[in-house]
Amino acid sequence: MSIKTKLSAIIFGSVSLILALNLTLNLYTTRNNLRTESVNNMKMTARQIAVAVEQSSYSSNYVQQQIAQNLHLAAVLASQELDPDYRNVSNEQLRNLAAKLGVSNISLLVKTDDDIIVAKSSDPKELGLSTKGWGYWYVAFLELFAGQRVSVKQGQTLDHFWSGPFEYSTSNPKFIEKWGYYYDSSTNYIIDPYIRSTTISDYVKIMNPDEIVQQSKDVNPGLLEITGINPRTFGSPTMKADGTDPSNEKLRNRPVKYGTYIFGNPDEDKSAVITAQARQEPVTLDTEALGKRVLKTFIPIQQPWADDYVISVVMDYAVISTVIRDELINNITTSLLLLILFLILSYVLAGVVTRPIQDILAKVNDVAKGIFEPPLHVKNRDELGQLAHRVNAMTSHLLQHTNRLNQTLEENRAVKEHLESVINGTSDAIHTVDMEGRITSTNKAFEKLYGWSADDALKKTPYLVPATVQKQEEARLRELKEGAVLPPVETIRLKRDGSIIEVSVSTSIIRDEEGKPKAFVHVSRDMTERNRIEELLRRSEKLTTVGQLAAGVAHEIRNPLTTLRGFLQLQREKQLLIPLHVDLMLSELDRINMIVSEFLILAKPQAVHFQLRDVRHILQDVISLLSSQSHLFGIEFEAQYSEAPATVHCEENQLKQVFINILKNAIEAMPEGGTIKVAQDIDDSSAVIVISDEGVGIPEDMLPKLGEPFLTNKETGTGLGLMVSQRIIEAHKGSLEIKSEYQQGTEVTIKLPSAAGTEAV
Repeated sequence: MSIKTKLSAIIFGSVSLILALNLTLNLYTTRNNLRTESVNNMKMTARQIAVAVEQSSYSSNYVQQQIAQNLHLAAVLASQELDPDYRNVSNEQLRNLAAKLGVSNISLLVKTDDDIIVAKSSDPKELGLSTKGWGYWYVAFLELFAGQRVSVKQGQTLDHFWSGPFEYSTSNPKFIEKWGYYYDSSTNYIIDPYIRSTTISDYVKIMNPDEIVQQSKDVNPGLLEITGINPRTFGSPTMKADGTDPSNEKLRNRPVKYGTYIFGNPDEDKSAVITAQARQEPVTLDTEALGKRVLKTFIPIQQPWADDYVISVVMDYAVISTVIRDELINNITTSLLLLILFLILSYVLAGVVTRPIQDILAKVNDVAKGIFEPPLHVKNRDELGQLAHRVNAMTSHLLQHTNRLNQTLEENRAVKEHLESVINGTSDAIHTVDMEGRITSTNKAFEKLYGWSADDALKKTPYLVPATVQKQEEARLRELKEGAVLPPVETIRLKRDGSIIEVSVSTSIIRDEEGKPKAFVHVSRDMTERNRIEELLRRSEKLTTVGQLAAGVAHEIRNPLTTLRGFLQLQREKQLLIPLHVDLMLSELDRINMIVSEFLILAKPQAVHFQLRDVRHILQDVISLLSSQSHLFGIEFEAQYSEAPATVHCEENQLKQVFINILKNAIEAMPEGGTIKVAQDIDDSSAVIVISDEGVGIPEDMLPKLGEPFLTNKETGTGLGLMVSQRIIEAHKGSLEIKSEYQQGTEVTIKLPSAAGTEAV
């Protein structure tokens, strides 16, 4: 394909891409705008229906208020004619009284131990009815019996009287009735006059907003369904797919307050209703129902005079799809016309642009064949003209660069020979391994150290890394691949004869031009002789330390033994057991036992089990343990901890031993009392504990010798506590630092590695 055709294709493709992006953006914007407009229309429709329902409710409340006044008057008149004890009132008497007062029926409600039931009634179907499951109706009955003014917001409340809202009858579910309940403490029952009339049922149906819903659907054909939803019972286990619920048939608890529920999905809709109520803002779903793609919007409606509810508006998505389809056809037609025009123009433009490029290409082909003359004739001053100038400059200098490259090649060959001489002359074994583990090059020291000649190592990869350190070697190579720079490591390797040799291995990685790993270079140094000398030095140092410790033990134990011997001789001469002497001897024996125990911990620490622990909790335990002793000396602890957890990997009892030793030293250094400050904080990757006192301090000449056995400024001390503490902190890979000023106080700083990102037990 020629440059002209390619350039034409690029221009055409670019224009096509721009038009496609523009078409997609317009389509996306149009769809979102239509969807937003549709959702706003659904919200407006729901608000209009809610206003109509609210207006109807005001009218309904007025009618209910008038009926409640009549029922209140009837109940007061009935209380004047009925016996105060319901047992003295007959059902026949109630039928006559109902006819006299102009109400449908009169019932008497009596309170039992755990219920309120209908004990007497002019309607036999009402007898024995339980009201315990009637919700706020039952609450109103309890408040009437308690002599309180009814606080239920539904219905109408007067003195000693409450009237429930219009509701289906429990004994005759086909009727909608209006009840009144009166109790003035002069009787042992509530008087319940109520009106049962088809007129009431017809009135409630007239006030139902279903007619408004139908009118809204007629005005907007795209609206498929409008539903008033009761969020308290909607989606209950007993609700059917059409929104009816045999367990919730009352006006107050029906899942569907008005409208229809045909395009519903109870599980999906219930979640949307809960979300809309919680956020108090509309929730829109793009879903399918009855084989149609629909938009459902759930709008929460707040009513100050009644319970809140949700209006669901379902709209056919075909309304949006039709507009989008028409818009898409128009845009595609326009785009095709523009593409044809640009295709013609791009082909013409490509011919003009590519002509200088073809001349430059011909010259480059000549240069590739070794033909450097004649130079290009430059007419233009644009980028192509500059390119032609640069091609001419390249041609004139190409021969010079070729000669320089030949010279550089000779120099590189000399450098390579020199480097090979240096590598073969070094005493360290060097070998290169590719990424598949094959040895690609070695030096003479490699053959001397491992016993493998260069030819043998290249033909068959020798087994150098023992199985015991194989995982360690793989981990090092993996870190090097990831870009880490690792120091030399002392390890073991296998010689050709199978013997093990101790070596120090330094490994580096070689990468290609793209930065990908290409090979590893291993430099091995024989460490056998050096390790033997270091072992001799360690043994010598250990013997010296053992001698110092032995002298210290002999000195420290001799004094209590001398005391014990003197007391025993004294008691043998007097042949008398003196309790004071026994106590002193036991004290000296305890001192000997303490010295031996500390030496055992120092010389051979017991096996420990490290766990994750919060240093703050360990410090709190130790302070609580020593608080009683500190109070005896008039000393207070002032503790300050970090807000974040200070988790470390430790042996809890050993850390407690360290903190106890340091805090006891601080207490004993403050005979006049004072304050010991314990501050804990997190510094970078360490948990830092600073313990400071106001004691006598440590003399300057003793500071460098702290931690040596039997070095102490206390009369009964051994100096082993600090030595043991230092050893424990070192075992935890931490540090212990002591700063002190004589007669001013001492500050001990302990740092422990933090186990960040883990949770202490």
